[in-house]
Formats: sequence, C-alpha cells, structure tokens
Amino acid sequence: MTDEVWQRPEPQSPCRKICVIHPEAGLCVGCLRTAAEIAAWPTMTAETRRQLMEELPARQGQLTRRRGGRAARLGS
Repeated sequence: MTDEVWQRPEPQSPCRKICVIHPEAGLCVGCLRTAAEIAAWPTMTAETRRQLMEELPARQGQLTRRRGGRAARLGS
C-alpha cells in the first residue's frame, strides 16, 4: 500500500507536526494557522486552502520568540 492512494488534487495540509499555539499571536508555531483554520481545514474548498497557503508565509513575523528558563529569570 502506498500513500499515492490518499493523494488528492488539492493542497495538502501545511501541518509540520509541531502543534503548539503561540499564546500572543494565536497561531500554530509549526504551520502558522489559527486553531479555527486547523479545525476547518477538512471542510475547506481547494480554492480556500490555496488562498490560506498563500497567506501563511507572511504570518511568520507575527510570532515573537518567547524566552523561558534561566535566560528569562536572569533578565538578560
């Protein structure tokens, strides 16, 4: 059995299996979609998926790097 059986002519999910929603931006740090977009993906039309895929690269700038651990405690 191959994955070709499951291939469809529409855009595949941009999921990278790094599923963490950024607390301030509300975007998944892996695929840059909102939780609502992730949930709606299976029911989106191919055209809606294409439009969303085109928007994703511009969202990268909305993610701010969070500092945690020792660096945050030291304030440096």
